[in-house]
Amino acid sequence: MGMNEIKILVFKLGNEFYATDIMEVERILGYEEPTILPDSPNFLDGVINYENGVLPIINLLNKFKLKLENSLDKKIIVVKRDTGKFGISVDSVSEVLSIFDEEINNPESLSTLISKKYIKGLIKKNNSIIIMLDLEKILTVEEEESIFQGWQNWKIKKRLELE
Repeated sequence: MGMNEIKILVFKLGNEFYATDIMEVERILGYEEPTILPDSPNFLDGVINYENGVLPIINLLNKFKLKLENSLDKKIIVVKRDTGKFGISVDSVSEVLSIFDEEINNPESLSTLISKKYIKGLIKKNNSIIIMLDLEKILTVEEEESIFQGWQNWKIKKRLELE
């Protein structure tokens, strides 16, 4: 196994630190209140306008069934995927770290409230533990279809209302 260096974006959700591979991140936006869509799943906070379209905002805390702190520093991390882009709302963004992939420890040793299927591993940094998320697995195929289809339909409806 080589010393493979990766850059990770560290952010806070509730009182834990999480991270994702920076390659999965398109950009970080200031927080704006999403527009709630009717009949949407509970992990979807709604959508915001983004690049001539809309961006679904995923609430990881609802997905992980955790509680959000009321942070003044909230941000939206835009994640790019083959199917489309989505945003995740976070309490704050801390830093970008360079780590070696062998610093990511096996999550089996982990007692966490979050389902292990969302976790790539744990990183110990300066006495804190950062939970490395696997954003590829955050949304199931069905969930992805439901949000991307859902707002596609909603967008079409809105467009018709505008005409």
